[in-house]
Amino acid sequence: MNANLLPGNGKQPLLARMEPCAHVLHIYEDDGVFLDTLEGFVSGGFRGGETVVVIATPQHLYALDHRLQAAGRDVRALRSQGDYITMDARDALDRFMVDGLPDEALFAAAITRVIHGAQVGGKRVRAFGEMVALLWADGRRGATVQLERIWNTLCRENGMSLFCAYPRGADDANALVEIRALHSHVIATGEESAA
Repeated sequence: MNANLLPGNGKQPLLARMEPCAHVLHIYEDDGVFLDTLEGFVSGGFRGGETVVVIATPQHLYALDHRLQAAGRDVRALRSQGDYITMDARDALDRFMVDGLPDEALFAAAITRVIHGAQVGGKRVRAFGEMVALLWADGRRGATVQLERIWNTLCRENGMSLFCAYPRGADDANALVEIRALHSHVIATGEESAA
């Protein structure tokens, strides 16, 4: 997969009209910028009549819900209608990691099942997953790459779009080359815009 590098100001149109099988990566330095991007991704899904699945840390889920409510979204109604599905990223990891690596059968039971349920009635799904960022932060590079590959297979098989984000770290520049290659688009901010 060859990633298209997008400047930071080009992210909103892409996120509003995510194509099936798009897998977008955002490497960010500031939590506020990340949350702006995530909110745009989620809101684009709601506007497009898609089911939105967000697997994130409790802190990011709380902040996202607050932002959506401030923008006039009825988060409780969206959840009860099945249009907005959220999961704790660390809890999700615990369901499918075996000996430090993602197990595909357990991933299918924990995550693929949720995606299939979200597609009821032929609805398109867009998902955000922060599990890869948690693995990356834990220094589990091989597990991160393996999980990105599992997500790519799920995207292709289900015609869904996927967004993931990694906080930028001082030692990440070379290590992220393989991660970038596993995405269809990369949102560039800061130093990457000039690359």
